[in-house]
Formats: sequence, C-alpha cells, structure tokens
Amino acid sequence: MVVTEEMHVPSWDLYELSIPCTVFGKPQPDLAEPWYDLRLCGTGELGQAPDTPASGTAGLSLHTRYGLADLAGADTVIVPSVPDTCVDEGRPLPPELITALRRAYDSGARMVSLCTGAFALAEAGILDGRRATAHWMHTAQLAARYPKVRVDDSVLYVDDGDVLTSAGLTAGLDLCLHLVRRDLGAHVANQLARRMVVPAHRPGGQAQFIDQPMPATDDRGLAPVLDWARERLDEPLTVEDLARQAAMSPRTLYRRLQAATGVTPLQWLLNQRIRRAQSLLESTDLPVSRIGELSGLGTANNLRHHFLKQIGVSPSDYRRAFPLA
Repeated sequence: MVVTEEMHVPSWDLYELSIPCTVFGKPQPDLAEPWYDLRLCGTGELGQAPDTPASGTAGLSLHTRYGLADLAGADTVIVPSVPDTCVDEGRPLPPELITALRRAYDSGARMVSLCTGAFALAEAGILDGRRATAHWMHTAQLAARYPKVRVDDSVLYVDDGDVLTSAGLTAGLDLCLHLVRRDLGAHVANQLARRMVVPAHRPGGQAQFIDQPMPATDDRGLAPVLDWARERLDEPLTVEDLARQAAMSPRTLYRRLQAATGVTPLQWLLNQRIRRAQSLLESTDLPVSRIGELSGLGTANNLRHHFLKQIGVSPSDYRRAFPLA
C-alpha cells in the first residue's frame, strides 16, 4: 500500500489508510493460510520527521521502512488516497510515485484505489478508457482532469478486473472485503466481515448516497426483518412477507429498503441467496440441486442461471476455484 504523505498524514485520510491495514494486515490463520503480506510503502524521505506537524495531521507522523521500490513484484498495489492539495489545488503528484505505479501495473500487479487514490492511477494512465469512481465530492474534478477516464459517481466501487476503484470512507471497506471475496471466497469474506462487525457484502453498484434517509423517529429499523429473512432464504419469501414481519405496508417497505440498500426487496433477496449459495459451494460437498434448494433459488438450472448472471461463472466452476480443504 502506498502512503503518499509519509510524514504528514491528514486526519481525514486516516480512515482510508487504516482500512487495508485492518483487512489485509492482520493474519487470520483460522480463516485462510497463508494470509496477505501487507507492506506500507512511503513516498517521503524515511526517518526524517518534521519539526512542526502539518496542518490537519492531528500531530501524527508515519514512518515505514518500505519505499516505492518495494512496489516492484507486488501482486496488488493499493493507493488509499493522495494529498488534498493534489486534488483541490492541482499540486503535481510525485513523479517517482507515478513511475512506480505504472511500472507495477505493467508488471502485472492488480491496481486498487480508495477514494482520491484514483487520481494517482489516472495520472499514471492506468484508468484510461476504463470505468472508475471516487468519492462523489471529487468525481467532477477527476473527470475534468482526466477526460479519458469514464468516471461513474453513482457507485460504491468498480471492479474492472485488474483495476479496481472505490468511493471514499466506508466504500473503501466494501472494496477491500470484495477483494477478499474474490481471492479467498465468500465464506472467508463473510467471516472476516462478521469479526469487523460490518455488512458482509454491499454490491459495487449500490449508490454512494441514499435519496431518502430513514425517518428519525424509527427506532427499530430494517435490521430485524433483514435478519429474519436471511434465516429463511430457503423459503418462498415475498415482499408481502417481509412487510408483514416489519409491520409496515409493502409499499413502505419497498421504498425504505431501496433507499437503504440501493436495490429493490426482490433484488436484495436474490443477492442474499446468491451469497448463501457461494458459501455452501465453498464449505460443503452438497450437490448443486440441493444448494439451489437451501439458498432459495430452486432448481439446479435456476441456480446456474442466476449464478452465471451475477458471478460470471457456473456453480461448478466456482466450486473448483474454492475447493474444500
């Protein structure tokens, strides 16, 4: 992971900086062995702390023994952010950073940005012709400065195969968990998310912000009914069933669930059923027909149809990618 202001880390950027450290930096031997090997690679001069903390750093300085040369040979390179002055004032990014990023990409590394880190990937030409995103407060600047990038300000993250970008703050966590899901499977990602006490999966196409916030007087929320539905995915649930359990009209449930998750109730149910099928394919040797029943997707053919549409591979190919230990 690149730390672009090694000696002066703005407090606002600490969240994006800490996300990859939390997800990839702590070994989880009971979930997967080996785990990731995370290295923080600084762009500043190592070992030289400033006499006076920079504005907005909350007095924090960061030191790392790795530099940009250590990006060479990495399987994945993450840029969590770039300095605000590079975004808002157009200050050039360090040319040695851009060269190192381009070299890593040309060597086959998977490139990832969180929030304003997209500006570094764009400057290196890595996002040219690709769909990408960043925090919605910065997407207009990203699009204006790099017209070859197809900027999408409406999504949490974009997975373009070997290049992935995310919006800011919590969307960066969504993308990092998505990487774990891609690399190690849904079961591992779900268990890790549970340890972090965060939702196991928010699809990248979900909106960065909701149009209709939850009413302030609602002290129950949707969590209980969503938990109730997850425990009954093998049953033929309908919007009416969910609304009845939530003690609200189907129309109200539809509006509130879509506002909160960015998808309709039926699409939410389908997403949960696909996640359940993924977990069963990874953790059991049950036949595909039985997994279709337990996940609520019905027949094996129906499971294959939805799996191919959402995941891009058949259930059998997915199982081969994540064999039982």
